[in-house]
Amino acid sequence: MDGRKRADIKPGMLVDIVLKKDQRTGVLTRGTVANLLTKSPTHPHGIKVRLTDGQVGRVKAVLGQSEG
Repeated sequence: MDGRKRADIKPGMLVDIVLKKDQRTGVLTRGTVANLLTKSPTHPHGIKVRLTDGQVGRVKAVLGQSEG
C-alpha cells in the first residue's frame, strides 16, 4: 500500500516515510506510527505522521503491523 489514504494507516503500523530534509533525495526512514497528523482523507504526497521516535514525515509505503 502507498501512504496516500488516511484509512490505510493506523497507529502501531510499520511504515516508510520521507522526512522534510530528505524530500529532494527521496531517502526513506522506517518506523512505527505514533499518530496521524494529516486530517484530510487523502493527500497526493502521502499522509503526514509522527513516528514513535518523534520524527515527522509523509508515508510512502505501509509495511503492515509493527513487530512488538
